[in-house]
Amino acid sequence: MSVRKEIEQKEIVTLAPFASFSCKSKGRQYKEKEHEYRTAFQRDRDRVIHSTAFRRLGYKTQVFVNHEGDHYRTRLTHSIEVAQISKTLARILSVNEDLAETVALAHDLGHGPFGHATETALSKLMKNHGGFDHNEQSVRVVEVLEDRYPAFLGLNLTWEVLNGMRKHDKARKGKALSLEGQIADAADDIAYNAHDLDDGLRAGFFTEKDLSAHVPFWKEIYTRIEKQHKKGSIYHKRLMAIRVIINWQVDEMVKNTRKNLKKHHIETYEDVMKCKAQLVCFNETMKRKMLGVRQFLNDQLYHHYRVARMTDKAQRFIEEIFRVYEKSPKTLPTHFYGQIKKTGLYRAICDYIAGMTDRYALDEYRRLFAPYERV
Repeated sequence: MSVRKEIEQKEIVTLAPFASFSCKSKGRQYKEKEHEYRTAFQRDRDRVIHSTAFRRLGYKTQVFVNHEGDHYRTRLTHSIEVAQISKTLARILSVNEDLAETVALAHDLGHGPFGHATETALSKLMKNHGGFDHNEQSVRVVEVLEDRYPAFLGLNLTWEVLNGMRKHDKARKGKALSLEGQIADAADDIAYNAHDLDDGLRAGFFTEKDLSAHVPFWKEIYTRIEKQHKKGSIYHKRLMAIRVIINWQVDEMVKNTRKNLKKHHIETYEDVMKCKAQLVCFNETMKRKMLGVRQFLNDQLYHHYRVARMTDKAQRFIEEIFRVYEKSPKTLPTHFYGQIKKTGLYRAICDYIAGMTDRYALDEYRRLFAPYERV
């Protein structure tokens, strides 16, 4: 028996019957021989990690632009954190860790530079040309834009990974997500609820006292930590609070998911895929608590004047770059100019810009507009 088959057998024995089993995968668009040592989902995970798009995430903004500091989250570190939380949730709920991890690692591959600023700009610019959505772009990256194999475009990932990535995709047509796909989606929320608080505190946009005054959820946790660790530094108390927030969210997510599985009589994978309800989610009380966190971050971080300036500046020069390519398509690099016949001018421009890192976009702007910059 091959190593892969041994792993597949372990899945059948150890995972819950409502899990996604790698040996029962619906397969890939292009047929490939199974790997001797890795399951289909493990192979997908490795393909995502080795992709060019994944490496670029290290230089793409989460909230703070890369040059603002070395310790703020990037799209890459965010994706790794989401993957870690996804694995934890999947392990506790006895579903497929490899699938949940792969979806989490791939979920932001379609994000452009400068966070949501570029998404806003491209959505506006592409409004009459097919639109732009980073979730759909992530799928496009792994299905079309990654070019690493002679036999096909894309990474040729399994149906289950693509299904998990399509959490907001129109192509879903109301179909349910696997539990692993729902877990990756939930882990995304858990991760940024915590790390945006951490980054905002690190940047000095607000203080622990500000949070305690406006966010009961934080006050409840921080007050307890201060009582337990009176001699601890503010820095250590903050980090401890962030850890507690993540653990609390995971714990509440697990408890409510188990209730939902019983409530909806989920016993098999087929039951999950037929269920229209969101199974992996917080209860209403926890949703309200986390809404308070999101509202605070919205006011104090996402709309902080420094973030607003960066966002406005990024949107303006992304639009300026786009207009240059639109007016003079031959200014596009050879590969993307060659794609115009297949995808049309606007989609070629969109694919090029969405794939840029923060640093590359800034360099490209200088190449296009600075008179003495090398082109």
